[in-house]
Amino acid sequence: MLADAHTFMAWVVVIANGSAGVWALVAHYFEAVRYRSLWALVVVAQVLLFVQVSLGVARLQQLGGEAPEFHTFYGFLTLIAVAILYGYRTQLTHMRYLLYGGGSLFIMGLAIRAMLLDATPVL
Repeated sequence: MLADAHTFMAWVVVIANGSAGVWALVAHYFEAVRYRSLWALVVVAQVLLFVQVSLGVARLQQLGGEAPEFHTFYGFLTLIAVAILYGYRTQLTHMRYLLYGGGSLFIMGLAIRAMLLDATPVL
């Protein structure tokens, strides 16, 4: 059950961060799509990421510490990416949409990479 929740949440994280990233990049170029709900989506996508990592840690304990090589690295790297985005938000106010657009797509890519590592059979 925990494995299924972790897998399901991985897809939710990928879709949420991908959606937020594309919307933020479009919002950089078109003011008409700059809604406050964009930032709500970014927050939800990033909070879901913390839920996903928590599920992963619980799953790792269930497996006795056995995980595919680099899977946990990419998982925790997503949290570091969130911290970096948060840290630069005030310095790059003129490029905030680009920052969160590119950052959310980067997080999506890290999550996909972690999923691919998890799907690779360990020999």
